Amino acid sequence: MTDPVVIADYDPGRPNEFERLRARALDALCDLPATVEHVGSTAVPGCAAKPVVDLDVVVETESDLAEAIRRLAPAGYRHQGDLGVPGREAFAWPAGEQRHHLYVVVAGNPAHRRHLALRDYLRAHPDDARAYGELKRELAGRFGTDRVAYTEAKTPFIERLLPSVRL
Repeated sequence: MTDPVVIADYDPGRPNEFERLRARALDALCDLPATVEHVGSTAVPGCAAKPVVDLDVVVETESDLAEAIRRLAPAGYRHQGDLGVPGREAFAWPAGEQRHHLYVVVAGNPAHRRHLALRDYLRAHPDDARAYGELKRELAGRFGTDRVAYTEAKTPFIERLLPSVRL
């Protein structure tokens, strides 16, 4: 059985958790040129969210993408492919580690631009961030364990906020 979608109040400890996970990812990548962005609702002060930090590891080139995939494996990250989002490579978190989502993207690709656009918009518009959090709570109650339906039901709200950013 799939775990239910759970939405929690904003946790001010999430930025510290992000920094710990960021350091872990950068350590695994060694000297590969990369940055790590805190994306998703846990990166938005005041926004209710699933208690799961989302990280975008941003590399410079497609060849860096393949190398990042290779270097993350010894750190316990298991590559899962794009999971239906072209340009965004997803990873399962390491065994024994707190659940988090790690993605590797090439700088400037549409998947990464969308993550940043939504995060930055919600940070700049706290009323919309609160409304988004309330919507997520309602959808979590309605869709329970159906994560696909939950995600699809959020999309029209996001598209209204960011009409120029296709999600």
